[in-house]
Amino acid sequence: MGVFSYDYETTSPVAPARLFKAFTVEAPKVWPTAAHNAVKSIEVEANPSSGSIVKINFVEGFPFQYMKHQIGGHDENNFSYSYSLIEGGPLGDKLEKISYENKFEATAGGGSICKSSMKFYTAGDNVITEDEIKARIKGSETVYKPIEAYLLANPEACN
Repeated sequence: MGVFSYDYETTSPVAPARLFKAFTVEAPKVWPTAAHNAVKSIEVEANPSSGSIVKINFVEGFPFQYMKHQIGGHDENNFSYSYSLIEGGPLGDKLEKISYENKFEATAGGGSICKSSMKFYTAGDNVITEDEIKARIKGSETVYKPIEAYLLANPEACN
């Protein structure tokens, strides 16, 4: 097994507190509504807290049927959270898991910078290239961008 690290940043006009809520505690409610072309439902084992398993079910015709996340933890005061993708989704035969550490930081204009550190754990002697990582990030935008648009269109959401 190899471990490949990758850091990524993206900006958003949405405030950090709202993005944090949309991607953590309010995800089961927000994602199927905001990203309805991708996410069918989210099932949470207990509350979305440390150690819990979250199953994200995708709509018919999406490239994968589902994926499971194991929550590492979250810090509401610093708008940071961690989780590992442990089953389904983009793992395929090449990856055992992907671990994420995300943090939303405020920008001068009232928006956010999302800083994400990812670790890709490959199966066996497999290697993952930077192009493959970028393709996975682009794929995640099918959920991220509609959620961002939903928050912009619904200023009362995730407050």
